[in-house]
Amino acid sequence: MKLVETRPMIALLLTAVTAVLASAGQQPNVIILFADDLGYGELSCQGNPEIPTPHIDSIAANGVRFTDGYVAGPNCSPSRAGLLTGRTPTRFGYEFNPIGAVNEHPGIGLPAAEVTIAETLQNAGYTTGLIGKWHQGGTADFHPFRHGFDEFFGFMHEGHYFVPPPYDGVTTMLRRKTLPGGLSGRWLGNKELIYTDHMGGNEPDYDADNPITRGGQPVVETEYLTDALTREAVDFIDRHDDKPFFLYLAYNAVHSPLQGADAYMEKFSHIEDIHRRIFAAMLANMDDSVGAVMTQLRKSGLEENTIVFFLSDNGGPTRELTSSNLPLRGSKGQMYEGGLRVPFMMQWKGTIPSGQIYEKPVSSFDIYATAAASSEGVTAPKQIEGVDLIPFVTGKNSSTPHKTLFWRQGGKTAIRHGDWKLVRMGKRFEPGKAKWELYDLSKDISEEINLAKSHPERLVELVKLWEQMNGEMVEPLF
Repeated sequence: MKLVETRPMIALLLTAVTAVLASAGQQPNVIILFADDLGYGELSCQGNPEIPTPHIDSIAANGVRFTDGYVAGPNCSPSRAGLLTGRTPTRFGYEFNPIGAVNEHPGIGLPAAEVTIAETLQNAGYTTGLIGKWHQGGTADFHPFRHGFDEFFGFMHEGHYFVPPPYDGVTTMLRRKTLPGGLSGRWLGNKELIYTDHMGGNEPDYDADNPITRGGQPVVETEYLTDALTREAVDFIDRHDDKPFFLYLAYNAVHSPLQGADAYMEKFSHIEDIHRRIFAAMLANMDDSVGAVMTQLRKSGLEENTIVFFLSDNGGPTRELTSSNLPLRGSKGQMYEGGLRVPFMMQWKGTIPSGQIYEKPVSSFDIYATAAASSEGVTAPKQIEGVDLIPFVTGKNSSTPHKTLFWRQGGKTAIRHGDWKLVRMGKRFEPGKAKWELYDLSKDISEEINLAKSHPERLVELVKLWEQMNGEMVEPLF
């Protein structure tokens, strides 16, 4: 008698579980794979024959590669602020890049009023995780938990050693203002440690008051950091593959300090320049890590229910890392294309046709908008500036995602309007002294021919548009 009475209850429970699973199936998982300081020309799919990157390339092969993918700023922190909020960071005062001890100054961080993609998805039932680099404020007020993340494993500041002293298992190249014995160039001792003075200063104090943290507590990490972040990401997917999740995997590779793991250094032993060899080792290590994440997606049966994005936070710092931004001009920290246009790709198997190359301007803002538009029960803030990319990459919308994009960091500023690019590379406190430069990107992707004098009417038009948009921005928070 008792058994018979429980059957209706069991049926009701099964119905409820089925309903929950059906609802979750209408909320695709979202993964952002965010590289650090990766140059535009460094991936195999971007034209680099020297360092194979098959796993990152597979995202483009299974989906779409954007040739004109832009980020919100030419360096780490403003770019991340734009990605997380879907907005031009200068609209809310996040203009510059805090580094070192400045990360811990009160009031320096992503404002609490900004609604992140993590908060929006969390409020729609997603489990949210940040693994890796935060760099949106180093004090308790700005902790990832206070910006919508359920889980956090990583570090709070702009960089971190992949392996701390005594640098076991890696070859390390560090910047030094002065080399031993008054030498110049590079100093090579009898250990796997190299000093170089080519940057004119010492390696930043990345690990000062910047521990690897799980949640809110410091931990001792013994693995090479790229491998550790991948381990945590694979575990996150495995633990949450029964529910919709958002994973922001923010690698610190290939950002300095330059440290190549032994196995990868051996793989690239044919590269004569040790500087370049370490960079290759770091990039190949990250590529294999991306492969491990994608393998876990397939193992969990989630490949067709997960939107995956891969991009870099800004262009590569060529002199520091050997990174290539070719065929673009400039590098990290500059408003030329090499600082702002990045490797950018996306896959959603079964929804996005594979093997596409999309040549119209897109932005990291679009990740927020795409995730929100693709998920039932998600309401994105009205102020986000991104667009849902799905109609564009499925052929349902033939227009241009972004006609105009704006950037500003003090006297360094730029605007892209259609195929025209307006650039001014001035100083922070003397913004008006530098002259405007004008380029036609449809004919001059490398920004070699300044058309400011030969096209005065176009220059006036874009300066007027820049002034209009600049008037919408606010004063820097720091």
